[in-house]
Amino acid sequence: MKCKNNHTIEYNLSQLMVTAAAREIADGEVVFVGMRLPLLGFLLAKSTHATRAIGVYELGIVRDTVAPEPILTMGDLPNLNRAQWLADTSDAMALLQQGAVDVSFIGGAQVDRYGNLNTSYIGGVKKVETRLPGSGGACDLACLAKRHIIVMNHQKRRFLPRVDYITSPGFGNGRGWRAQNGLPRGGPSAVITTLGIMRFEADTGEMVLSSIHPGVSVNRVRQNTGWPIKIAPDLETTPPPTPQEQAMIRQFDPEGYWTGD
Repeated sequence: MKCKNNHTIEYNLSQLMVTAAAREIADGEVVFVGMRLPLLGFLLAKSTHATRAIGVYELGIVRDTVAPEPILTMGDLPNLNRAQWLADTSDAMALLQQGAVDVSFIGGAQVDRYGNLNTSYIGGVKKVETRLPGSGGACDLACLAKRHIIVMNHQKRRFLPRVDYITSPGFGNGRGWRAQNGLPRGGPSAVITTLGIMRFEADTGEMVLSSIHPGVSVNRVRQNTGWPIKIAPDLETTPPPTPQEQAMIRQFDPEGYWTGD
C-alpha cells in the first residue's frame, strides 16, 4: 500500500503508523519505548516535537538523546553509546512501579472493546487452541504506566467483544474497573491499527473509532471489528507524514527493515 499526501510524498502504512505513534508522545514525557514501530515512533517524536522526551528501554537503558546511528533493536550498540543510564530490566521495571513512566507502547494477539489485551491463550485457559508468548513485561506496562498505547493489526479475529484471556488489562468491563481492582492509574489511551486510531469514551471506557487512515472506509473498519464499534461524531482522517517526518523515518530506518513495503 502506497499513498500520496498533499505534498506528493509517497508513504506506506507502516510509516503512517510510526507517525501516528510519534504524535501520541508529548514533550518532556518519560516513554517506555517498546520495539518495532513504537521504537521508530519514539525516535521520530524525540527528533521533532518532543525533544525533551526521555526513552526507557526494558533492557535497562535510559536515553535523553537519539542514538548516534540507526538501530534495529533496543540492544544495538549505538543505543548504549552515551546513554544516561545502563542498568537492567529490574531497574527499568522499578521506574514503572514508582509511577515515573508517562506512556508505554504494547501490542497483542487480541484486543476487546475495553482495551483488554491477550498475549497468552487463544481459546482461553480451559480450551487452549494456541499458546502465545505470554505477558513478558506487557502486563506491568498496562498496569503501571500513566497510560499506554496499543499498536496492532486490525483484523476481525483480533478485535473481539471479549478477549479469550486478559494478559494486560485495559478498562476491564468498563470505566471504574481499574480502580476497583487496585489499579489507581493508567489505562489505554489509543489503539493505533492498520486501519485507523481508536480512543476510549470517558464515561464508559469503551473503544471509539476517532480517526481512519487515508483510503479506509468506516464500513471496512466495521467489517474488521468483532462488535458494533462506536464512531466518533467528529471522525477525522489520520494526517499523513509531513515531508520532515518522512525524511526522519528514512533516516532512522534507512533499509526499510521495519517500515519497508
